[in-house]
Amino acid sequence: MKYRPDPALTDALRALAASGRIEVRVTPGARRDEVRVEDGAVQVRVTSPPADGAANDAVLRLLAAVLGCPPRDLTLLRGAAARVKLIGIATSR
Repeated sequence: MKYRPDPALTDALRALAASGRIEVRVTPGARRDEVRVEDGAVQVRVTSPPADGAANDAVLRLLAAVLGCPPRDLTLLRGAAARVKLIGIATSR
C-alpha cells in the first residue's frame, strides 16, 4: 500500500486514538483510499468491497499506515458488519 498521509492528519488521528480505541465510519467500494478527520469524527474510505471481510482488512491496513504502526497493533473490536466500527490500538511503546 503506497499511502502517504498528511502529517497533520497523523497527529490528529493519534490524538483521537490516545485512549487506545477509535471509532471510525467506513465507506467501502470507494474510488480511492482516504482517511479524514472532521469535527472529531474519523471517516475512512476504502476501495475494497464489503465482502468476506476485505473492507475490514483494508481499513486496518490504512489506519496503520496513517498512524505509523504495524497492522498487527490494530484490532477490530466492534462493527464487523456495520459502517461504524470500533478499532482497538495496542500501545507497543
